[in-house]
Amino acid sequence: MSRIVYSLLFTGSSLFLLYACTKSSSSTTTTVGNWVRRSDFDGVARSEAVSFVVGDSAYVATGYDGDVRLRDLWKYDVTNNYWIQKADLPGDARSSAVGFATTTKGYVGTGFNGADKLKDFWEYDPVANSWTKKADFAGSARYDAVGFGISDKGYITTGFDGNYLKDFWMYDPATDSWTQKVSLGGSKRSGAVAFVYKGNAYVCTGTNNGTSVNDFWMYDPVAAQWTEKKFISNVSTDTYDDSYAIVRSNGVAFVIGDKAYVSTGENGAILSDTWEYDFATDLWTKKTNWEGSERTGATGFSVKNRGFLLTGRNSTYRFDDMREFLPNDTYNAND
Repeated sequence: MSRIVYSLLFTGSSLFLLYACTKSSSSTTTTVGNWVRRSDFDGVARSEAVSFVVGDSAYVATGYDGDVRLRDLWKYDVTNNYWIQKADLPGDARSSAVGFATTTKGYVGTGFNGADKLKDFWEYDPVANSWTKKADFAGSARYDAVGFGISDKGYITTGFDGNYLKDFWMYDPATDSWTQKVSLGGSKRSGAVAFVYKGNAYVCTGTNNGTSVNDFWMYDPVAAQWTEKKFISNVSTDTYDDSYAIVRSNGVAFVIGDKAYVSTGENGAILSDTWEYDFATDLWTKKTNWEGSERTGATGFSVKNRGFLLTGRNSTYRFDDMREFLPNDTYNAND
């Protein structure tokens, strides 16, 4: 049964060098969905990048190429399937930051520069192709947090600052200010995913003290409350969750239509499985595996009601390939 955490105020961060000409043999025809190769990311291969979407354009920035942290920004034209480089982030090069957008601007903040955890916060104007430094994130400096935008506000929660976190902060661009909101319910975590559907935000997966967490929460900004959804592992006496294997960290999530998708990441091993979440039923269904090399620390985005996953790493390589997921198509090994 769901439980609701009511609003209280407390005082007190969205990853291929080697690949075959055909798709991975790990793909299966017993599930539905097809991953289709799109234009490779034009920047260097990387992991732990961020992404955000403004209008009909997606942007990918920052990350780690295995040697140095990065600050470059790239725009993806989904209609014409190509990338173009835009203005670099002026702040520290970083990985494991957060990226999100409001209706007209993109934002990047927090992360790790190779020596220090960060809390600076930057606004990107896609019309002017320029960055502006904004008020520092009001929580502690951290990495592996999640961020999301709902209408004209932005939000950051979870992450790691030396301890696992679940404090929750709202950013108002109109006043360039942060307000602490009621904390995420359940477990503290880092390396989680967040996605937004019909004005509500959803947070799940991640790790706490080295263990993958299985609780799943929805935030309603109008009611200013968190509601717990069904667990994402097999813990009930019912049959619906018998095959659940959704828990992980450093995965990717995106929304297509009335469904959300979680793919890749790690949970003891590096993963390639893909799961579909039905907002109407609060249930998950296994879909066709990610068809590239298994990876963690990828990034992804939804743009024009289409979902994409790209970049990331395994134990040997960092990647620059990108695929689009077509959730209702039949698997095709040759596209």
